[in-house]
Amino acid sequence: MKSYLLTEMTWPEVKQALETVKLAIIPVGAHEQHGPHMKESCDAVLAAEMAKKLAERLHPHVLVTPPVNFGVSIHHIEFPGTITLQPDTLIRLLRDIVWSLQQHGIGKFLLLNSHGGNQSTLSVACTILTHELGAELYYAKTTASAREAMKKHITSTLYGHSCEREVSEALYLAPHLVHPDRLEKGDIREGRWRLLRPGHAVQGTYRYQEMTANGCIGDATRASYEAGKDIVEEALHNLTESLRQILQID
Repeated sequence: MKSYLLTEMTWPEVKQALETVKLAIIPVGAHEQHGPHMKESCDAVLAAEMAKKLAERLHPHVLVTPPVNFGVSIHHIEFPGTITLQPDTLIRLLRDIVWSLQQHGIGKFLLLNSHGGNQSTLSVACTILTHELGAELYYAKTTASAREAMKKHITSTLYGHSCEREVSEALYLAPHLVHPDRLEKGDIREGRWRLLRPGHAVQGTYRYQEMTANGCIGDATRASYEAGKDIVEEALHNLTESLRQILQID
C-alpha cells in the first residue's frame, strides 16, 4: 500500500498497519454552498484528497480515517443545500472518533481541515480532547501554509471561498468538483462584514449572504491547474516536514 486508508482496509490489514502507525489523520470538511461553479461537497472532498497525499508522504507512519463530511457552516445556511453542525456537535463527533481509535492503540491525531469556518471549533476541540482523553491532538488548515504559492498566484484582496485559490486546488486535486463553464467572480455586497474581518480590532460573525450575492468571493475565473499544483504541493511539503518533526521520523 502507498498509504493506509481505513475506508479501503480490512481489520487484519489495519492490525498489521498499527505496528508502524504513529498518528491518525482525520479529514474534516463541510457540506455547504460554493457559489455557482463548485459542488457543495467541495470541502470534504478536498480534505480527504489532501489527507491521502499526506499519508503517501508519511507512509507507513500514519493512517487516514473516513472524512467528517459536515462542519460548522451556519454562516452559509441561507444558501440552499447547506447542512451545518453546531460546534458542540462537531466536538462530540471528533471525541467519539478519537476515543475509538485510542482503543486500537493510536495516541496522536491530526485534524486536517479544509473549511475555514471549522478552525475555531477545532482549536477548542484540541484543547478539550487533549486533556479529557489524554490524546495528542493537532489541527491544520489544508493549504494555509502555502504562502509563497499564494503570493504568486492570487491577486484578489478578498479571497478564500470558491475563489481562485480554492477552485485551483480543486482543479488539481478533484476536478470533478468544478463546473469550468460557470466560473464567476464574487458578487460582493458592501456592509458591516468588512468591519469584522480578520485583521480588524474587533471581529465577529456575519452571514455570507451579507458579503456576496452569488456565494463566492475572489475571482474564480483566474483559477488554474498549475496554480493549484503549486499551492497544494507547497502545503504538502510544509505539512510533511512539520509532522516528521512532531513524530520524530526520518
